[in-house]
Amino acid sequence: MGSKRPKYSPTFRAEAVKMVLDDSRRIAEVARELSVHAGTLGNWVTKYRDEHPVEEEPLTVPERVRLKELETENRELRMKAEFLGKAAAFFARESQ
Repeated sequence: MGSKRPKYSPTFRAEAVKMVLDDSRRIAEVARELSVHAGTLGNWVTKYRDEHPVEEEPLTVPERVRLKELETENRELRMKAEFLGKAAAFFARESQ
């Protein structure tokens, strides 16, 4: 026969989630401290975050500019990586 899963009160769950979110602690750490399975606590935290989404503040003008710069740089680096991968494959074939 399987063992019974423990039942946790809504207050206990809320306090456990609060320990993770308010104190910026790792789920595994809090779970060990409370003797709760880390996956269970993770589910509680995920459910809380889904039910209480945090609205992000809009980006400032300098942040938007920096974001565009980073997106451009990222695109260029991806193209270079792709090119280098193709060049390496070409030279690998040539050396055989």
